[in-house]
Amino acid sequence: MSSRDSEGTDRDGRTELTANTKDGDTSGAPRLTAFWDGGSLSRALPASGTLTIGRSSGCDVRIDHTSVSRKHAVLHLGAVNRIEDAGSANGTRIAGRPVSVGMPLPVAAGEVIEIGNVVVVIQGGDPTAAERVPPVKLTPPRSFRLPPSASSTVAPPGARANETPMQRLERLVKLVAAGNIHVLITGETGTGKEVIAERIHRASRRAAAGFYRVEAAALAENLLDRELFGEGERAGLFEAATGGTVLVDEVSELPLGTQAKLLRVLERNEVIRVDTVGPRKVDVRFIAATNRDLRAMVAEGTFREDLYFRLNGITIEVPPLRERREQISAIAGELLVQACADARRAPMALTKESLARLESYDWPGNVRELKNAIERAVLLSQGDALDPMALPAGHPGDDAAGARLRNDLAAFERQRIVEALEKCAGNQTKAAQLLGISRRTLVSRLGEYNLPRPRGGGQRA
Repeated sequence: MSSRDSEGTDRDGRTELTANTKDGDTSGAPRLTAFWDGGSLSRALPASGTLTIGRSSGCDVRIDHTSVSRKHAVLHLGAVNRIEDAGSANGTRIAGRPVSVGMPLPVAAGEVIEIGNVVVVIQGGDPTAAERVPPVKLTPPRSFRLPPSASSTVAPPGARANETPMQRLERLVKLVAAGNIHVLITGETGTGKEVIAERIHRASRRAAAGFYRVEAAALAENLLDRELFGEGERAGLFEAATGGTVLVDEVSELPLGTQAKLLRVLERNEVIRVDTVGPRKVDVRFIAATNRDLRAMVAEGTFREDLYFRLNGITIEVPPLRERREQISAIAGELLVQACADARRAPMALTKESLARLESYDWPGNVRELKNAIERAVLLSQGDALDPMALPAGHPGDDAAGARLRNDLAAFERQRIVEALEKCAGNQTKAAQLLGISRRTLVSRLGEYNLPRPRGGGQRA
């Protein structure tokens, strides 16, 4: 066990962030947690007041890191927490947005604050208050004014001025994985939130234990409770996951009753099986994923505020595919290899023309839609290269020709599936082999095209 200094930093340089603060209770007062490559600190904060953050020993919150200026930022605590830059060299950001001198911006609980290369989160207080109050311009203290020739928005050499959204995401994943803090992953449908969650687990100290996924919308409440918490003598998923990581996918769909039970797990690190009374200890790191605005759901009363606060140790937003077009080539290449293998076809080339079409499309369904498009194109293409005319192009909604092409391709694929099922007397396994796709892909297409699934002996060979 390593020794720790008064602010919670490991003296041996290891990052040790905990999912719960002291005594497992963060509801009473806000808390600041900072972490970087090689260390961390965690300390309680007053409910109100103004604190300076920087490398100087005279700062209220001292972060000894080379990317942090002597007086880097000013944190204003109150009903709404706000932060402003103090004329730092490497800048202050909230969720990637630069913060200026004299312009304190509201920061919500769990929102990522970047102090140079250090990631800071504030836990506690009202997690939705920052969304309800507009920013107020304040005059900065004289000691924090920039000289006329300086600018708080111009990054110095070696800083992250040209960092792409995915480079920023990669950096956050690496830092967050090193600790044990609970994570909320947000982003549009199909952006790959589960992939990010798995990467956090694999890079964490829990990697040797299991990674478990809970799909909140998959089961009715009574069945979900039995699966998660156990029943009678049977252990549930949370007990089985002790020492590992649990991803609660579509966490917004959890019934309110299950939300209350999950809150107990996060607060007390224990579960109570259905039809029992005795608690059982568990040790689980939770990662929650959603494409919905949980803060809005809290305001509507459809999601528990206390559970939102507990799950939201830190928020990681996965950018949509249209904001990371530079990745389309690599992602499409990997998906093409997999699609060819599933279809039992020789590897196919991704030509410049095909890639140009992929990069010109906005992908409202993100990586999931790209995967489906690649699989369809493999099915419809002839020869050893992906047919560009089998791929979507342009912007959906304002590209009439592209929309007609997509409809034609869908109609053609639907007809081929119907014919294959007729030839195979409804046997899905044989039909999938005839089409050159996996049975799982065929089942997915049946649902997508609203085709009835054959019953009885037609299900499997």
